[in-house]
Amino acid sequence: MRTNIFPGLTGAAWSLALSLIASTQVWAASAKLNVLLIAVDDLNTCLGCYGHPLVKTPNMDRLAARGIRFDRAYCQYPLCNPSRSSLLGGVRPDTSRIYDNSVPIRQVFPDIVTLPQLFKNHGYFSARVGKLYHYGVPGQIGTSGLDDPPSWNEFVNPRGRDKDDEADVINFTPQRGLGASLAWMEAKGTDEEQTDGKVAAETIRLLEAHKEQPFFIAAGFYRPHVPDIATKKYFKLYPLEKVLLPVEPAGHVTNVPSIALTTKPPNYGLEEEKLRLFKRAYFASISFVDAQIGKVLDALDQLGLADKTVVVLWGDHGWSLGEHGQWQKTLLFEESARVPFIVALPNAKARGVCSRTVELLDVYPTLADLCGLEPPKTAEGRSLQPLLENPRAKWSKPAITQQMRSTGERRIMGYSVRTERWRYTEWDGGNAGAELYDHDADPHEWNNLAQNPNFAKTVAELKSLLPKAVSLPPAPAGKKKQRK
Repeated sequence: MRTNIFPGLTGAAWSLALSLIASTQVWAASAKLNVLLIAVDDLNTCLGCYGHPLVKTPNMDRLAARGIRFDRAYCQYPLCNPSRSSLLGGVRPDTSRIYDNSVPIRQVFPDIVTLPQLFKNHGYFSARVGKLYHYGVPGQIGTSGLDDPPSWNEFVNPRGRDKDDEADVINFTPQRGLGASLAWMEAKGTDEEQTDGKVAAETIRLLEAHKEQPFFIAAGFYRPHVPDIATKKYFKLYPLEKVLLPVEPAGHVTNVPSIALTTKPPNYGLEEEKLRLFKRAYFASISFVDAQIGKVLDALDQLGLADKTVVVLWGDHGWSLGEHGQWQKTLLFEESARVPFIVALPNAKARGVCSRTVELLDVYPTLADLCGLEPPKTAEGRSLQPLLENPRAKWSKPAITQQMRSTGERRIMGYSVRTERWRYTEWDGGNAGAELYDHDADPHEWNNLAQNPNFAKTVAELKSLLPKAVSLPPAPAGKKKQRK
């Protein structure tokens, strides 16, 4: 027997009231925050919103203006697979023991609940387009690489003209493969024909198809990972005479432990013009990717989704562009460890810049917290919700970045701790060298103070923040070079 809770209503009017109640209940059940996760491969902080005087990134800048830009955000390991496994799995590299580009996270933790899987398990439509988990670029473009099928309801592996025209890529370091080289190309065709143009189009398709249900959609863009590729109009943004190399004190690297440096000889021994040509291509690739991200942000607005979607943009690690004579990643200097990281909330309580030290590891608990989900006990990060509400809130958590080196048959670990003022790095527990940089006085990390007795107390304090070093197995004989 049905009870009429509206005694003044009968017949069709009563049925209409029940229909309205049912509609309200359906709306309430679906009134969850959506998540749009935007990953950009090998993107450093050469962005307009991070104060770069030359690089043009109007779309990432407008996203930053809508939310919180974390000025001191750091990856846990400056290499693709360890960094992405850490963020998506919610665990530190020393927990997963993933230190290279060959091991998928579920091989280590068969029952892990990944970040997208957590949302999927709670009724969200979960999908990715492009590179979220690791696979080699450019070699594995168009494949799933080390993807994690339990994370997704749907996935798309775009492949564009940039991959098809790969034979035209210019490689200034031919002794290195394209995925670990200073290589670039001015792309033929339109933006839409390139792989990242397809990432944007497929992400928009998913937004349109699933706008009526809670979703976790991840867009993984490929550039500016080498080879750096963009269409002609983005190269035109950067006249070569304006693209300059770092000017640094002569001989400053003599105070840096040799193990900290990977580009040997410095700058690969290349002449300045080639280095500047490549750097221009890196900048052009950033602006190209920014334009594709802009299309996705426009679609979010046009579909009426911006006011109910959390947007998170991050780079998986930084990228050095000649600082200390170094290029690329796998370094524990600021340029390689620091990442762009932006969180834009609907109806945000605060906007602006947060100067607290945060980690990509914090993305997992933050998104779970914002969406009312309980992260697994294995998650090692910390929710950033207090900083999203007040970017100046008290915060004492430092950021840890690590990097393994193989020296002959030995493997040793370097650990770096970043506070708001200091970076302190130890290689092999200090046996292979240490570095201390005062970012208040030395933002470029030119003056290593680790051996200066005046800073012994600072060294001791920062050393206490480093994790306990793990025991590493010896490097296997004849190990094949890993895909980048």
